[in-house]
Amino acid sequence: MTTADTAPLSYPFNVPESLELSEEYEQARNRPGLLKVRMTYGEPAWLVTRYAEARFVLGDQRFSRAEGARHDEPRQSEGRTDSGILGMDPPDHTRLRTLVAKAFTVRQVEKLRPQVKQLAHELLDELEAAGPPADLVDRYALPIPVAVICRMLGVPAEDRPRFRVWSDAALSTSSLTAAEFDANMEELRAYMRQLIEEHRRAPRDDLMTALIDARDVNDRLSEVELVDLCVGILVAGHETTATQIPNFVLALLDHPGQLALLRERPELIGGAVEELLRFVPLGSGASQARYATEDVEVGGTLVRAGTPVLVAVGAANRDALRFDAPGTLDISRTGMQHLGFGHGVHHCLGAPLARLELQEAIGALITRFPDLRLAGDVVWKSEMLVRGPRVMPVGW
Repeated sequence: MTTADTAPLSYPFNVPESLELSEEYEQARNRPGLLKVRMTYGEPAWLVTRYAEARFVLGDQRFSRAEGARHDEPRQSEGRTDSGILGMDPPDHTRLRTLVAKAFTVRQVEKLRPQVKQLAHELLDELEAAGPPADLVDRYALPIPVAVICRMLGVPAEDRPRFRVWSDAALSTSSLTAAEFDANMEELRAYMRQLIEEHRRAPRDDLMTALIDARDVNDRLSEVELVDLCVGILVAGHETTATQIPNFVLALLDHPGQLALLRERPELIGGAVEELLRFVPLGSGASQARYATEDVEVGGTLVRAGTPVLVAVGAANRDALRFDAPGTLDISRTGMQHLGFGHGVHHCLGAPLARLELQEAIGALITRFPDLRLAGDVVWKSEMLVRGPRVMPVGW
């Protein structure tokens, strides 16, 4: 069993200007035990890169997210944010998640499919009318999830552009000072508090009103929890999907045989999205450390109580012990249990919505434009927790 203290490696490994998975992950998977790493800020951590160990850490309640608030949590930026529900353990996590979960069930989300389909086709109509080249991110990938989550929360359409600035800062790993980071989050919280008060004065048939009722009528969450839960839903509800739409398009363009197969057999779109979720490593590195609450052996390494563990989902999704030909994109692959949406109590609440949006967005795009291609240089996001194009010019 590995317990020795070795000099931690600088982390994260992935570069932001690409969707490639760093070779250092494969080296880590092939060596015994866990790897000790250190981010720019915070204490050193053990890094999990193999699938079985990733599921174990994400699913075992001896690993705590809440403990991160009591430690110098590993992170890429100076600023530290209260992660809200993502930083909670049961039973508090269960209490808040239960309030929101019914809005994101597969059955409820499927009711949104006609709206998402219509929105995708309207945006493609606008692209076609304007003519190429067009920025796929700003004109297509971003508007779809932003519109959907803002409708669910009752955010006015004219306020939607403001959330790109706030969301970018919330997920930034840049040189924002802790004070700048806190100021941005407080500005977003102030907006959300104002929107909540407007909903109190004029209740609507939306998710925010339902959460307000849970606060005001049933006293199931505090006012601070209400604000932060709405902030978290808004940011998480659009950023990753808006990033993965162009990421998936890039991956398909890089694999023309798979793109041709998907055009030939559009019924494969569900499985294609699952395979792309497995294949494309979204994160610049692992985040949201789990702290061992007691001594636990993980992959032959003894993780002492109070020690953080980072789970590299992108690496685990390329583990040859779990997936055949893991470095190959195969949209006909079946029987996957990828970790693209996490695992355990923090499994992504919005996974059904993200799946639906990705299916409709990718399916409509490649059908409308059979000659879709890059029409200029991709400008990549930099200093962000997620990787993907900020600007992606396309033609057809």
